[in-house]
Amino acid sequence: MLSVDSLKTNTAFAEQNRANVPILSDADRSVAEAYGVLNVRGLANRWTYFIDPAGILVHIDRMVNPSTAGADLVAHLEELNVPRVELPGEADP
Repeated sequence: MLSVDSLKTNTAFAEQNRANVPILSDADRSVAEAYGVLNVRGLANRWTYFIDPAGILVHIDRMVNPSTAGADLVAHLEELNVPRVELPGEADP
């Protein structure tokens, strides 16, 4: 996950929300600009990039909805035939 917020703001956000994924603090906006997600207000658009094991960009979801992002991510991975991996202790949905 990438955010153009400061490291301090991202750390507070991660702690408050018990985030279990890394958040890249891109305060200088260079990564957001390189990926083409920096909008005219200087914020990063909520896009998801799907990159295959060879490092090839295979899909960009430009319509990310925060309320359905998890389910949408799973659906896109299934469409791309990415094998599902069960983590230890994970219940089958």
